[in-house]
Amino acid sequence: MTEVSTTQGALRGTATDHGWKFLGVPYAAPPVGELRFRPPAAPATWEGVRVADSFGPIAPQNPSMMDAITGAEPETPGEDCLYLNVWTPNTEGSRPVMVWIHGGGFQIGSGSSPIYDGEAFARDGVVLVSLNYRLGELGFMELGAIDPDYAGSGNNGLRDQICALEWVRDNIAVFGGDPGNVTVFGESAGSMSVSLLLASDAATGLFRRAICESGGVNAASTAEAAETLAAQYLAESGADDVAGLLALPVEDLMAVQSKVLMERFADVEATIEAGGDPLTFLPFRPVTDGGLVPLDPLAAIASGSAPGVDVLVGYNADEWKLFALMDASPIDDETLVRRLDMVSGNGAALADAYRTMGGDAPAKDLLNNAFTDLLFRRPAAKLLHAQTSHGATYAYRFSWQSPSMGGMLGAAHAMELPFVFDLAHMPGIEVLVGPDAPQVLADSVHGAWVAFATEGTPSLPGGPQWERWTHDAYNAIDLDEHCRPILDAHDTVDAAWEA
Repeated sequence: MTEVSTTQGALRGTATDHGWKFLGVPYAAPPVGELRFRPPAAPATWEGVRVADSFGPIAPQNPSMMDAITGAEPETPGEDCLYLNVWTPNTEGSRPVMVWIHGGGFQIGSGSSPIYDGEAFARDGVVLVSLNYRLGELGFMELGAIDPDYAGSGNNGLRDQICALEWVRDNIAVFGGDPGNVTVFGESAGSMSVSLLLASDAATGLFRRAICESGGVNAASTAEAAETLAAQYLAESGADDVAGLLALPVEDLMAVQSKVLMERFADVEATIEAGGDPLTFLPFRPVTDGGLVPLDPLAAIASGSAPGVDVLVGYNADEWKLFALMDASPIDDETLVRRLDMVSGNGAALADAYRTMGGDAPAKDLLNNAFTDLLFRRPAAKLLHAQTSHGATYAYRFSWQSPSMGGMLGAAHAMELPFVFDLAHMPGIEVLVGPDAPQVLADSVHGAWVAFATEGTPSLPGGPQWERWTHDAYNAIDLDEHCRPILDAHDTVDAAWEA
């Protein structure tokens, strides 16, 4: 065992094969009672030594499809959920730090999930921090129109993340980490969060580098949509005001969330059409409130909201295939045009552009390509474009095709995660990547992430040179068993999207 002294008190960690881990460390006060729907408050101090040998509760959430797929044991939820975890090779020294923000559509997930075990990062000389943040209505429901005293509550989940980054700044040195060399990284909702942190003045100076895996600033909801959601939620809850929501047990809040989501899933096309955006299926998400999150986050980044921050931004080649599993609707050419028209107003031209690229591919595959571009590839390019004048910008495309589910997943959303954490052979994960996932790919992806956090360049072990992405050259690395440079430009379909 080893002990460290934080600003809150002493912690005792436990040994791992490659160093030490400190689990279930509170970084903010429990957001319960009157603190529900409030910004995170300062954590309590303690006397003596706190044993940090078990994870804290995860944010309240409804059961997830991913748990069912992987067979993972359910974690214990609770409103007292603002905890983080640290893996370190040694509490001495000053090593690069990586702070992981998990995904899950702002509704599910945790930093303590087994698929985010930080041991491989500690093995390779990095201090890895993972964290929980409030999800769903507890972290991302804007109540300001119902009660002005709660204005800004729609971004409390982001405030939790910033609070954790401040804790890292103030404490990570005693774990052997360098507070001046912090890389924040995340996937899906975590990537969307990281993108919005780049735009937020409140996060300035808290990290030196950022990695965005499959998610950009397009995730943010407008204030109008957020207010509509809050009104719908309040009506479903039976409460009259915020005081009524505060009085409800958290289990009741989760039940109301399920009702709201089911209403949006009841008619796929009606939901897309109403919102003009497939992300209407993720109603609880950060809000462009003009406070913590600028009204135009992309413009804020382009104007220099994250000066000197280097970024690595990318997406998976078949992102939408994961979400397509939840849509049993038959997709023919007519449906393809109709759905593309809903999100662009230019459906026929877009369908023609994707048909030109895809040849004889089924309409469902063309729709998957289009929604992958809409929600992931194009936002990644826009984020790179906005930041390239303010820091080094690197890009990737993850294209390894999983054989799982008869090849239905391909390079779907989240497929890169087992390789990022070098856990592609972890029991249970084979349902996603198959039994023979290539270790050479894990070596490349994990190694590149570590190199970026350590040196500022995502170099590949024994691989090709990773050139910077620029306005004039959309340089990227295609991450597959044989990593190779590509020019990730899509002029034909992008012209149709922008028409």
